[in-house]
Amino acid sequence: MTLNPRYHPVRRSTVCLSTDHEYLFDPRVQRKRCCTWKMQMVPVPEQAYGNFFEGDCYITTLNSTGQMDIHYWIGNTSSQDEQGAAAIYVTQMDEFLGGKPIQHREVQGCESPKFQSYFKSGMVYKKGGVESGFRHVDTNVYNILRLLHIKGMKNITATEVNVSWNSFNKGDIFLLDMGKVIIQWNGPESNRREKLKAVLLANDIRDRERGGRAQIAVVEGGCEGDSPELMKIMETVLGKREGPLKEAIPDDRPDLYQTSNIRLYQVSDASGSLVVQEVATQPLTQDLLHSSDCYIVDQGGVSISVWKGKDASPEERRSALSRAVGFIKAKNYPSSTHVEVMCEGGESAMFKQLFKTWKEKGQTRGLGSTYSVGKTAKVDQIKFDVMQLHACPELAAQERMVDDASGEVQVWRIENLELQEVPQNTHGQFYGGDCYLVLYTYMKSNKQQYILYMWLGRHATQDEITACAYQAVNVDNKYNGAPVQVRVTMGKEPRHFLAIFKGKLIIYEGGTGRAGVVNPDPGVRLFQVRGEQEWNTKATEVPARASSLNSNDVFLLKTEQMCYLWYGKGCSGDEREMGKAMADLLSKQDKQTVMESQEPAEFWVALGGKAPYASNKRLQQEKPLHQPRLFECSNQTGRFLMTEIDEFTQEDLDEDDVMLLDTWDEIFLWIGRSANDYETNEAHTSAVEYLNTHPAGRDPGTPIITVKQGFEPPTFTGWFNAWDPHKWSVSVTLYVFSFYTRAIIKATGIPAELLINKGPGELPNEVDPGKKEEYLSDADFELLLGSSRTDFNRLPKWRQNHLKKEAGLF
Repeated sequence: MTLNPRYHPVRRSTVCLSTDHEYLFDPRVQRKRCCTWKMQMVPVPEQAYGNFFEGDCYITTLNSTGQMDIHYWIGNTSSQDEQGAAAIYVTQMDEFLGGKPIQHREVQGCESPKFQSYFKSGMVYKKGGVESGFRHVDTNVYNILRLLHIKGMKNITATEVNVSWNSFNKGDIFLLDMGKVIIQWNGPESNRREKLKAVLLANDIRDRERGGRAQIAVVEGGCEGDSPELMKIMETVLGKREGPLKEAIPDDRPDLYQTSNIRLYQVSDASGSLVVQEVATQPLTQDLLHSSDCYIVDQGGVSISVWKGKDASPEERRSALSRAVGFIKAKNYPSSTHVEVMCEGGESAMFKQLFKTWKEKGQTRGLGSTYSVGKTAKVDQIKFDVMQLHACPELAAQERMVDDASGEVQVWRIENLELQEVPQNTHGQFYGGDCYLVLYTYMKSNKQQYILYMWLGRHATQDEITACAYQAVNVDNKYNGAPVQVRVTMGKEPRHFLAIFKGKLIIYEGGTGRAGVVNPDPGVRLFQVRGEQEWNTKATEVPARASSLNSNDVFLLKTEQMCYLWYGKGCSGDEREMGKAMADLLSKQDKQTVMESQEPAEFWVALGGKAPYASNKRLQQEKPLHQPRLFECSNQTGRFLMTEIDEFTQEDLDEDDVMLLDTWDEIFLWIGRSANDYETNEAHTSAVEYLNTHPAGRDPGTPIITVKQGFEPPTFTGWFNAWDPHKWSVSVTLYVFSFYTRAIIKATGIPAELLINKGPGELPNEVDPGKKEEYLSDADFELLLGSSRTDFNRLPKWRQNHLKKEAGLF
């Protein structure tokens, strides 16, 4: 099965990989699909993308932003020979491209979110295979009768099932496709978004397979009596329904897509035969991977990743995929287990997420510093320009700064479970025995924005912590839900929190700041000062003993007679200056500067004597590169699920749900306007569980930030490409009628199912048949037409009409 590789000018939709033909493959083409037929590769017409025959195997390639992905898809009834042939073709394609692509093994019904995201209108599973007649798509054939079972929320699939009432159930949606007429039957327990997604699929079938010459109609399963003519058609095809409908089928999906049971296996042929042996469990570190070998990372049977070292033997690299499949069988994992294969230097973002640390060659560290593998170089630090934040939201996101911290600050302490305002002259002083609320107000586009920080002391009581959360809700309500809420645990203060106190943030280990309460005087206190500028400096109390010192930092030792400023050998001039300023805040006593290794005897006596401490030269702390991940948190299927969204955009934020955005250093919970209380409460619980079970051993103190729809700060929006700040602005349009005036608020809109594929006589009285799109809610508008109202109105009229026709709104 030798392929003769040769570049050939090919269109985006065509590729031929065959044992009987030359290998026509152009990696410059962004996406191609072909399927195996009689152990050969045949091209799939572009209009048939998204249609999969269950008896076949398919290969899909995608080249985006310099990264190529090769997916091979296995149909449920495909033969072992076809599956093997597809795997061989993928391996040969990978070798031809120098091992750069990431290979993915996909199985029908268990496709990865990345693969599903390629087919925006959904995936259709068809019975049979290529040999049953799938050579091309004839848009003029109407001799069709099939029933499609629709499943899914964000990415839907449609499976051909028996054309019988026995295939129906209460919770899902079914398309009865009769060629010239397609009837969409919505189960009584199906939800709004599922219905809209099914409409899009029905429109896609009409346009791509019928050339736009088929009619689409909708029947609500809970109100079948409202559609007597359509029910007559259905009963003519399906017969009279006898007995009740089946109960809804729950989605077969784990509640969380990750598991903490991570194991690393080494694949080696050093002994003369290939051997797979376990070498580590989570949390994994990058130094466990050696270039001379291949490795398998087992994510608890949910997913298998294969890593190929650049110096591994050709046999190890070539057999990596087959070894992964054999590994799945040996572990008795489901045959649908997802497999991802990559080479050293071409790791996927998901793979890197499994490791505690990950560094790249030439990796950038923050603003102006770089990390080079195997080198130690002096790097010029570039000052952080806060004025760029709103002009560049991606910078705000990376730096976790919404502005220059010059806004207004209000601070309250929880006292007797109520709020007690903290005097301004003590702003920045936080005691470990207290809880605080900090409200920060700033201006953006001449409009006030708010951030509400909840600071929880390490030694605060559970009642105080609960009261802090309760009072935060009250403050949030006072500002009509506008504040972004940030939960801050002691010692894990985010950068912006430090900045708003202008270099005056002091954290005491215990005690309270309540008026009239005298805290026990320890006599000697030691504070560690970290930071080079006002916006990133804090002083944290540490145990007053020598072992707490660190050569890389500044420490303040406060005794009854003196305040010592101890400068470690590794601290910079800027750090020393901030230490001096912090010493003036902490103590009015005389100050004495102490250089490391030149300490007076009194200094060591105050610390209880000399003792070993961290004195190594400061090492560059390279920041792990972790791609942000977005999860949808929803109970629309009847139980709470977290579903990851691949290659996310702003359009993926669904106003009916709660979304979890993981940027590694912070967790954002985005609350849609129409999200229910159950989803909101469960999302908070799941965010904590997400951190605790993360395979990379994540810090459970990672800040969890709550963001409301329409009030997103740049630290959130910067993770999204081309964020539209006006996307969810509420506009009101008044329609004047001859007898009265009605106000239609677009944010609410008319349900889409009352507008789609409806003639003038079927529409609500107030709807203009020529402007159906104007009556949609903002969310439905974007879902059906694929753009915001602003972008849609910029399009030429012919393009608008084309989109309206595709969506059933023309």
